[in-house]
Amino acid sequence: MIAIVKYNAGNIKSVQNALNRLGYESCITDDPTSILNAEKVIFPGVGEASTAMKYLKDKGIDEVIKSVTKPFLGICLGLQLMCNKSEEGDTPCLGIFDTNVKQFQPNDKVPHMGWNDFASIKGTLFQGINVWDDLYYVHSYYAELNNDTVGICNYINPFSAALQKDNFYATQFHPEKSAEIGAQILKNFLKL
Repeated sequence: MIAIVKYNAGNIKSVQNALNRLGYESCITDDPTSILNAEKVIFPGVGEASTAMKYLKDKGIDEVIKSVTKPFLGICLGLQLMCNKSEEGDTPCLGIFDTNVKQFQPNDKVPHMGWNDFASIKGTLFQGINVWDDLYYVHSYYAELNNDTVGICNYINPFSAALQKDNFYATQFHPEKSAEIGAQILKNFLKL
């Protein structure tokens, strides 16, 4: 079973629907035992960092997430919460990835919303994917480039489009909203 972490963030159902289209069963849960016993864990979300972290801490899920040993995928807000700290609400996060989340400088191009390609990609998450393949983004905050960056996107400045450390993977883009390319990235993760 694939566990989709419930933490009062939006967009969770669309991830479950994407998994259904690929033929995988999943459950949306905030139960620590279900998360730890899952074959794979997906941590998606659209929302605000401090509110999401409060829910995770109140339920004790913050420590559970850090102890997951199976393949784990954060998406969008999920990626940001896996970093050290977010400028959104000056929020301490999970610290899985040793980088911070910054706000794009406000201008008429924020949020970064729509399709964008990569400056570079590497690793198993991107098997069968090319740098010119477009994926769908909706975000005003981004993870800085760091040693765990496996995908770079340029928008206003270069940022981490994807991160990977041990069994933890994360994407700033939404694979569940990125048509065939996104479906391939989800398949790559689900085959780990």
